[in-house]
Amino acid sequence: MTNEQYLEAVEWLFVQAPNYQIDGEKAYKPGLENITKLCAFFDNPQDKIKCIHIGGTNGKGSTSNMLASVLQESDYKVGLYNSPHLIDFTERIKVNGKNCDKEFVYQFIQKLKKLPGDILPSFFEFTTIMAFEYFAQQNVDVAIIEVGLGGRLDSTNIIKPLLTAITNVQLDHQNILGNTIEEIAGEKAGIIKANIPIIFGDDNKTVKNIIKTKADNENAPFINATLLKTGLKSDLKGNYQEKNIKVVLGIIEELRKLNFTISNKNIEIGLLNVHKNTGFIGRWFEFSQNPLTICDTGHNQAGLEYVFSQLNSIEKRKHIILGFVNDKKIDEVMTLLPKNSEFYFAKPSINRGRHPQDYEDLLIDAKIIYKIFETVQDAYLSAKQECTNEEMIFIGGSNFVVGEFLEKNLEISE
Repeated sequence: MTNEQYLEAVEWLFVQAPNYQIDGEKAYKPGLENITKLCAFFDNPQDKIKCIHIGGTNGKGSTSNMLASVLQESDYKVGLYNSPHLIDFTERIKVNGKNCDKEFVYQFIQKLKKLPGDILPSFFEFTTIMAFEYFAQQNVDVAIIEVGLGGRLDSTNIIKPLLTAITNVQLDHQNILGNTIEEIAGEKAGIIKANIPIIFGDDNKTVKNIIKTKADNENAPFINATLLKTGLKSDLKGNYQEKNIKVVLGIIEELRKLNFTISNKNIEIGLLNVHKNTGFIGRWFEFSQNPLTICDTGHNQAGLEYVFSQLNSIEKRKHIILGFVNDKKIDEVMTLLPKNSEFYFAKPSINRGRHPQDYEDLLIDAKIIYKIFETVQDAYLSAKQECTNEEMIFIGGSNFVVGEFLEKNLEISE
């Protein structure tokens, strides 16, 4: 297999089952019917692996990667399924921090082309069964499975996990999951299984009551991670990681009860070496020091509140590059924008990327200093030209903005 053949195969996958469509809804197929048929077709690989299921609105990617790093330091062979990818498709499926083998992806897509006509999976269902099969073939000790969207009807919810965790519940994807925190919490709670411990990391009382009620109904032990004390640090630098670390610690305590051998030293070293052990980037990721350049994939109101709050704590003039997709409520973002900043707005280069001209009236009303660019790279180059070493650059607003920026610039910087 050549790299060109691999790229053609992945492109076929995107064409057959788009990851996103313009309205953000058609690519999502709620329910477990397709994934059940898919798993049966491949002899149910999800039943051949031990899994940990991690959901939540924000923080599930960071939590998954911190946990994977700790387990790797504890000498376990760890599968990790995350989404979306930032640069290459194989980032979604990793074993001990190494991206899924491209030859496997290519060969698996050839099998997908031969599926029976009654199985019409979505992109995420394709990638989910691919992850299950890869982890089974690799004979991992444990696989950490991140929920894609919601929980109850997410294709990952076919697994029978050792543990489940919900990091938090915030407003996001309301067009699919519901318009209120209560509705969304109900969807997230759908990953809770009978008699299987649930670790919970949100201090919102309303959300906690919904999750705990579901846990009680399922006779699932409820572990409130917000009550845990920790002075531990991670190389993932966002202030919001303190809450995610507590969820990781809650999971580890439950794994120890299941006879996993994880020392306190494993925890400490694992948390401090997430980037090295799992290759995880994009969360308060320090791209360069001169000038200080940070990118973060926070993209909903709650995520951006955390990110912008941390930006405001840095006493530097800021050059902020932002881009959004169609389903984001940009008027809510405008109220959060950091002060003492110049802004560079760009359209992410995907179908559902929103051109800044569509919301320029909001930029005018916000009374900010801004420019509009056709691409994220154009915005970055302009910011870089105007930014002094005493100032800083931030790139964010969307996974796609950060991915586009890193794809263009990461190799150059390294």
